[in-house]
Amino acid sequence: MKKIMNAPEAYTDDMLKGIYMTHEEVKYVNDDLRCYCIANKKPDKVAIITGGGTGHLPLFLGYVGHGLIDGCAVGGVFQSPSAEQIFEVTKEVEAGAGVLYLYGNYTGDIMNFDMAAELCEMEDIKTASIVGADDVNSGAPKVRRGVAGIFYMFKAAGAKADMGGNLEEVLAAAQKAKERTRTVGFAMSPCIIPEVGKPNFTLEENEMAMGMGIHGEPGIWNGPIKTSGELAEESLHTILEDMPIAKGEEAAILINGLGATSVEELYILCKDVVEYLEGQGIKVVRSNVGEYATSMEMMGASVSVCRLDEELKEYLDHPVSTPFYIQKARDGYDAV
Repeated sequence: MKKIMNAPEAYTDDMLKGIYMTHEEVKYVNDDLRCYCIANKKPDKVAIITGGGTGHLPLFLGYVGHGLIDGCAVGGVFQSPSAEQIFEVTKEVEAGAGVLYLYGNYTGDIMNFDMAAELCEMEDIKTASIVGADDVNSGAPKVRRGVAGIFYMFKAAGAKADMGGNLEEVLAAAQKAKERTRTVGFAMSPCIIPEVGKPNFTLEENEMAMGMGIHGEPGIWNGPIKTSGELAEESLHTILEDMPIAKGEEAAILINGLGATSVEELYILCKDVVEYLEGQGIKVVRSNVGEYATSMEMMGASVSVCRLDEELKEYLDHPVSTPFYIQKARDGYDAV
């Protein structure tokens, strides 16, 4: 195992200490490094809280900042945060307008966010919850994993909250993005969890896995490595079968690296994705390329498509400022 770290058991906390030392716009509460919050909350705004395991930066904690998420409970590598940590984050960032819990569709996260919501009810803090479930190849809609496409849910909910929407409106914005987003991912290599010390699955030298999950969950096939064009075509065929987009409609795409894929390769994939969609008569009007939901040092990528309307375009264009992701307003002015 080759990693830049000290003790494996200190991996998450050492990483968090480095972030707090670097970015003064975020803080932790109650001496718990894993209760990660925006330093200056906005009064009378719906607070949005996410959470999940370490190993996926910038998901989840990387989206805490102005115009996006207000707080994040952090677990160990690929592990859920506790209900108590979620509750402590909630109390810190809640600003009098209610709280939206927005997180991935994983059993431990669901259980602990539900428990935190019960603790909030006892404190008269109003909450609503929604889970990302965009990974088409991981099963039926209700059991699908939440992966990189949750970015669009963060953007929609964060924008609506920043615009002054109430809790029901912020939830509706997230729900709309969820219903209109699908993702397909594929892996070229495994990753190593520090405290385990060995790869979480195996692939042969010239083998890849289509549909592999970001924790190493099995995909739908293992086989020879395909070209970028072939991967784009298979991924988009799967997405459009599940979420048809009519000719003339507009879409946003997210080309996401899983941790060890070069940016050059991601742009090659982006080219092929755009060409395929435009060949179907679908206009790509918003594109993001880079690392948005990683899996430690896994090599591979995912393709997310969001079917747009004017409302969602407004949310995606809303300015954002976080330590890991900055988006200026389309007129060129800074987010904050």
